[in-house]
Amino acid sequence: MWIYSKKLQYPISIKNKDLSMAKFIITQFGGPNGELAASTRYITQRYTMPDEKGKALLTDIGTEELGHMEMVSTMVYQLTRGATIEEIKAAGLQSYYTEHGCALFPNDANGVPFNAVAIASTGDPVADLAEDCAAEQKARAVYENLMNQTRDPDLLAPLSFLRQREIVHYERFRELYEEYVQKYYQPDFPSKC
Repeated sequence: MWIYSKKLQYPISIKNKDLSMAKFIITQFGGPNGELAASTRYITQRYTMPDEKGKALLTDIGTEELGHMEMVSTMVYQLTRGATIEEIKAAGLQSYYTEHGCALFPNDANGVPFNAVAIASTGDPVADLAEDCAAEQKARAVYENLMNQTRDPDLLAPLSFLRQREIVHYERFRELYEEYVQKYYQPDFPSKC
């Protein structure tokens, strides 16, 4: 059971319309390194963690990633608010608009729809945590790439917040990964050192 606070983790108030940036930011909603993949991956993987610490960490980060989806959705909405069909066409969003109107649909910046393969769940806690570390680094890199494409402070602030959360998540996953390697996954062959 969750307690839902009806506010974003970080306030978003984008004043300037920018459909081109919206087209790119949507990848963090439904792209392979985005928040939908992350939240689903972590909430799914939690069930095969060997202890309550792992289950709790994956639940906490997975639900936080759901909040990040809300933030990305808000950014896309604010960047496209009031767009005319001419602006939609100029930004290269005509095919997207044809299928989805102004609704958010999970796809990457190239328009490739979300694919469940991005969830990457093996049932092996060490393998899954290694994947989670990589996923957080990929998401961090995408946020940095997005930040490099704008100078709008109203957009840079939430992107920077989300980038920083990816770094924190990476650190928590790395710590748990190292603990599990020591605790559960020692090699069963003698070291040659």
